[in-house]
Amino acid sequence: MADFTFIISTYNEEQHLPRLLESIKELHATTYVLDSGSTDQTLSICDNYNVEYKIHAFENHPKQWHHALTLFQTNTPWIIGLDADQIVTEELFEQLANFKDQDYTGINGIYFNRKNYFKGKWIRYGGYYPVYLLKMFRNQLGYSDLNENMDHKFIVPGKTIIWKRGHLIEENLKENEISFWISKHNKYSDLLGDEEKERMDNQRVQLTPARLWGAPNERNAWLKLLWWKLPRYVRPFLYFSYRFIFRLGFLDGKTGILFHFLQAFWFRLIVDIKIEERLLKAKQSTTTDMT
Repeated sequence: MADFTFIISTYNEEQHLPRLLESIKELHATTYVLDSGSTDQTLSICDNYNVEYKIHAFENHPKQWHHALTLFQTNTPWIIGLDADQIVTEELFEQLANFKDQDYTGINGIYFNRKNYFKGKWIRYGGYYPVYLLKMFRNQLGYSDLNENMDHKFIVPGKTIIWKRGHLIEENLKENEISFWISKHNKYSDLLGDEEKERMDNQRVQLTPARLWGAPNERNAWLKLLWWKLPRYVRPFLYFSYRFIFRLGFLDGKTGILFHFLQAFWFRLIVDIKIEERLLKAKQSTTTDMT
């Protein structure tokens, strides 16, 4: 029996879940699925693979993962949290197949290297590779960062390491339809708009230490502090220019350029517009209360 348990988050993932389960089934690890109320064949796929699942209504990704880590009775020393649109490559599979808890004394978390695909294209440039995600952590130590509203991440105290060899492939086939991508990111922009407004009101704080030269999560925390200080409406232009020019995003070709424009500029601009809307609404509410 493997020294780790897989937990997978799903919602209408009949396109993706079989790929992921096939990529990990020979590891013979206990696997659980927390579903958000799928209406397609996701739960039937779980039954076909003899995967235990529970259903919990979705509010946001951090809260859903918090429930995923608390609803299942996991007995292994380690947990691996995966999204349904991810796949374990052969190289990563090999590392997991050879994983023994006793070989990682003093280590509490492991970052996996991710390859992100958009419309069938590997997004190699623009700062999108390598990207290290904390996906494997000690049971009862790792937890979901509830101070985030959209950008989910796991946190674990103590020492972490990075597995640079082997990859998680992340490819959401639903995003081949641009209408799906736009609809999804419109919802994400609502979550981020709310989050940034709450941070302005000191209702949210970062749990991860912000260190430019620290672990990947710490570096991301430092970059977020910088992002929040940049002027709205200007920062989408700066971010897109940084990714497109300085991080060579233009080398990703037509599909990659489309991705960088949508993700680095369009999406970030929509978030800034929604922040302004929330600020204006709060100001109007305060004015009304004073009259």
